Amino acid sequence: MKARSGTRSIAGRLIFSAALLMLGATLPAKAEMIGNCEVTGTKGSDPIKPAIEGQLTVQTSLPAPAWWNGDSPDAMKDGYEYCMAQIMAYRAGLDKVKIVNVSFDALVAAQTKDFDIALAEISITDKRKQVVDFSTPYFDSDIGVAVKKGTTYTPDTVKDMRIGVMQGTTGASFVDKNLKPKEVKVFSDTGALSTAIMANQIDAGLHDTSIMLGVATNSHGMIEVPAQYTTGESYGALYPKGSANEAVFNKMIDDMKKDGTFAALSKKYLADAWGADPAKIPYVKP
Repeated sequence: MKARSGTRSIAGRLIFSAALLMLGATLPAKAEMIGNCEVTGTKGSDPIKPAIEGQLTVQTSLPAPAWWNGDSPDAMKDGYEYCMAQIMAYRAGLDKVKIVNVSFDALVAAQTKDFDIALAEISITDKRKQVVDFSTPYFDSDIGVAVKKGTTYTPDTVKDMRIGVMQGTTGASFVDKNLKPKEVKVFSDTGALSTAIMANQIDAGLHDTSIMLGVATNSHGMIEVPAQYTTGESYGALYPKGSANEAVFNKMIDDMKKDGTFAALSKKYLADAWGADPAKIPYVKP
């Protein structure tokens, strides 16, 4: 009986489809997928001159949950910037994306090489522009405060706290310039930073709000983001200084803003994954 029911169901769909075609209707197109990423735009519409023939070489700094979902470059499956890279490769007409994990500090200091573009939640700053080039912004971000759940964080208590920051980031500069807590510990990546919070090695971690929300989501309720500081910062893709592909990549980014690609990525991989709207996290003053 189940088999016959399934057969009738399939036949019914075929009859319905045929009827639509006879009436001149079109069936909804199935979205093209690369891995778990829904690609947008036209393949090959924006060709580039890749650093390594036949592939888009993308540098990033891991871990970065929600932005890059996976434990290693080869295990990546989706995420905001991962899918952004796949879509850019598609529009460039390239069938392969090579992900290279590098030190964030080395990346923004132009100490890495042989890549086309870097996507690593990198805030655009004048100092960094001296050695690398940036795209037009694709995401706005402030600095979020991550603490072990139940920890009280206020502009008054921060002075007596042990604060953790990531090496070479704008969050580190912000803490040094504006907060001046009793102790600052520097970490190489967000994994080490979140571990230090959970192990009570630091009282709070300060880094981009978007990244700290990802850390909180992956902590299974142990970490929360009770506050953030406004900075007016934006993320940009990073290019090697003088990249011949800069204009093409910038066009892609502008097109992805206009066609709703970034809005869809933000909803799927950030807002839905975090379970929190970053705009509703209270702002505090230094």
